[in-house]
Amino acid sequence: MDMSNAQRAQVLVEALPYIQKYYGKTIVVKYGGNAMINDELKHDVMRDMVLLNLIGVRVVLVHGGGPEISAMLKRVGKQSQFVDGLRVTDEETSEIVQMVLAGKINKSLVAKLDNLGGRAMGICGMDGGLIEARQIDERLGYVGEIVRVNPTPISDLLEKGYIPVVSTIGCDASGHVYNINADTAAASVASALHAECLISMTDTPGLLRDASDPSSLIRRLSLQQMERLKEDGIISGGMIPKIDCCIRAIREGVRKVFIIDGRVPHALLIELLTDEGAGTLFKKEFTK
Repeated sequence: MDMSNAQRAQVLVEALPYIQKYYGKTIVVKYGGNAMINDELKHDVMRDMVLLNLIGVRVVLVHGGGPEISAMLKRVGKQSQFVDGLRVTDEETSEIVQMVLAGKINKSLVAKLDNLGGRAMGICGMDGGLIEARQIDERLGYVGEIVRVNPTPISDLLEKGYIPVVSTIGCDASGHVYNINADTAAASVASALHAECLISMTDTPGLLRDASDPSSLIRRLSLQQMERLKEDGIISGGMIPKIDCCIRAIREGVRKVFIIDGRVPHALLIELLTDEGAGTLFKKEFTK
């Protein structure tokens, strides 16, 4: 659709209150899974992050990469195995996870951001003691739960104007490396940074009242309502761990959490800089 100069100016004016709201604030964006597969959409997401950074929003990108890890394991003839939705990670798989997450994916995202005029720096949870982890379950091998997040490496990069790009692996005091769930890592990083908001980019429109009906999107939820929907079975299956991460982030001080559809072009800007929004907003409570 062609826009006149006056219409373009109006769009910018309407975005002004939102730019003022988020100026100088830290937002954490969790980006991963199937939302990362389409190159054109990935380009749009990176461009949106550069734009936010240039208007004074402190953007942190936390990424996963499950599909690419699975593809690499398949290339080396190794079968992916999952227990309760978590990847079984033996020593060989752990090495591949490191190569794919901290190497291939992380550096490709940094390069995209830099090529679009941003200033990005890639780090992983092992750098600067960022993510301390421990083993969750012996059955899962080198899959970790987070013990502590040291936000200093990220804060230092933000102070210097960089977009930190964080891959979700951590280690323990003995140097054992663990694969960390990206939703869990993003929630913990957002909490440690006292972020204004956490945005989870997924391959769903948000939280649906009926999983088979995209029009049943729930636009906003309080903590109390989230707990009730879990009890009623509306929140179920693979959405439970995502919602649990939202709940934990809010309880630990993150003001707002969004689940948005990463398949929608510029969903990030639509959610943050317009009245419309693009997914589900979670808060501790809503005032009338």
